[in-house]
Amino acid sequence: MTSTLDPATSVEAPSASGPATYSRLVLPAMAANVFLLSLIQTVVVPALPLIGQQLSVSATTVGWVATATMLTASAVTPLFGRLGDVFGNRRVILVVLALTLVGSVLAAVGDSIAVLLAGRVLQGASFGLFPLAISVLRQELPLARLHHGMSIAATALGFGSGFALVATGVLTNNGGDYHRIFWLTVAASALMLVLSAIALPRRAGRGGRVDYLGALVLGAGLVALLLPVSQGHEWGWTAPTTLALFGLAVVVLLAFGVLQSRTEQPLIALSLLSHRPVLATNLASLFVGYGMFSVFLGATYFVQAPAALAGYGFDASVLRTSIEFMLPGTLLAIPLGPISGHLVGRYGARPVLLSATVLGVASMASLALFHDHSAEFIVALVAGNAAIAVAYAAMPALLVRYVAPHDTGIANSVNSIMRTVGGAIGSAIVITILAASAETVATPIGPVSLPTEGAYTAAFALGAGAFALAALLAALGFRNTEPHEVAAA
Repeated sequence: MTSTLDPATSVEAPSASGPATYSRLVLPAMAANVFLLSLIQTVVVPALPLIGQQLSVSATTVGWVATATMLTASAVTPLFGRLGDVFGNRRVILVVLALTLVGSVLAAVGDSIAVLLAGRVLQGASFGLFPLAISVLRQELPLARLHHGMSIAATALGFGSGFALVATGVLTNNGGDYHRIFWLTVAASALMLVLSAIALPRRAGRGGRVDYLGALVLGAGLVALLLPVSQGHEWGWTAPTTLALFGLAVVVLLAFGVLQSRTEQPLIALSLLSHRPVLATNLASLFVGYGMFSVFLGATYFVQAPAALAGYGFDASVLRTSIEFMLPGTLLAIPLGPISGHLVGRYGARPVLLSATVLGVASMASLALFHDHSAEFIVALVAGNAAIAVAYAAMPALLVRYVAPHDTGIANSVNSIMRTVGGAIGSAIVITILAASAETVATPIGPVSLPTEGAYTAAFALGAGAFALAALLAALGFRNTEPHEVAAA
């Protein structure tokens, strides 16, 4: 392959089977983009009550600030992955970053819930950055550095989420203006746009057609699925709207499958989804996504509970929650990228995924059983963060092993959607369990509704169960399979 890179910013590849040269900036740029999407996904979660207070809107309304990006992601992520394959990843990444920047500016300058939601819808485009980043790394890095690079980029998911929790705690301490968190995303989006424009070489896509109709149908089906998942605890799980949307999701997604089987160049080849290693990786992503939000949401609420009233918790402020409880796991994610890449390269992605998910089971079980002292809680949180980071570092390597190069973008897009669905289900179930168990406690300033300790134990135990299912998939989902079998399907 002939390189057009500036010699000052490129190095010789150590493997003849990879590109002749590669830019030193490609890996940091792609890891930074993954960090950005994780930052945008998580940064609003601790600030939702504050946003509702400062905009004078209900908790139900402000919940859409988190839901809006998820719905956009479900609609556009597979499309962006396919567009990157067809027209070139650099062009699509720059468009996605521009949309994210515009959305961040809207959210930062607006003073109404309508403008904020419009900004969050545009910010949801950032979820497409993960599959695009993995496609870039597969195309640009030599094989000798590919596992290392993908692991660093994937680990940025966990680091970005942890950083977002810490940053939100600092920026909104003592009732600080919520706009500050969106100015942070403005600065991050602008930086990533400039870095990507400089780092990414201009390469043409492989051509072909884009199945826009398939993308529209898939997006509609995923929105119909995620909307009741994310709002069911407010609407009621047996409410007519909730049940109708679940039914609609089933019909539309089945129609998508029929449409893809009859399309010459489908958005997603059904053989890709049915291939056992790809299916196992996607289901593992869903269960780890569930576990991730069990950790983040459950732990955040637990540590802030007033111990004198609830009989549990650590009376932590938002700032203390961020610094004392969330920061250690966030800092650990920094070296986990290179370590995970080394482990994947030496032992393979499947054993690494299995080890990470077993660690996740232990972490969540510890949170469920041992939560009387802050030190033991912090250790369990650190282990949970490590499990999530390493698990997601292994998954791109599994997909790269079992899908053809031209399917890298769409395969990782589907995996990202599964992570989003898992996170949405995890959030909904944790919130539902806590709300259903809430008991009224009398205080000098009036009654306060608090979840029971048993509700947190149940939520953490379900998180352990999700990690256990992911571990079973890692143990059993890849036996007797050969690399790239799907490419010949």
